[in-house]
Amino acid sequence: MNTRKKVPMRKCVATGEMKPKKELVRIVRSKEGDVSIDLTGKKSGRGAYLSRDKEAVLLAKKKNTLSNLLEVSINDSIYEELLELLEKEN
Repeated sequence: MNTRKKVPMRKCVATGEMKPKKELVRIVRSKEGDVSIDLTGKKSGRGAYLSRDKEAVLLAKKKNTLSNLLEVSINDSIYEELLELLEKEN
C-alpha cells in the first residue's frame, strides 16, 4: 500500500511548467478586484501560480500574463513585491 501523499501540482502561468504547489507562489484576485500575493495558498478568489523564479516573474510582467488571467490590471508594485520576496528566499 502506498502511504506517500500525492504532491499537488500546479502550472506556472509564465513558463507553462508543471511544478509542486510548494515551489510556486500564488497571486490572487479577490471578489473586490484586489490583487495580492497569497503565501498561504488558501485565500479565496481567482488565483494564478508563478514559479519562485525571477525570470518567471519578469516574463509574466512582460507578457501581462497575470492581468490577462486575473482579468484585472496588475500594479507594478505586485511584481516588485514578488521580486523582493524571491530575493529574501535566496
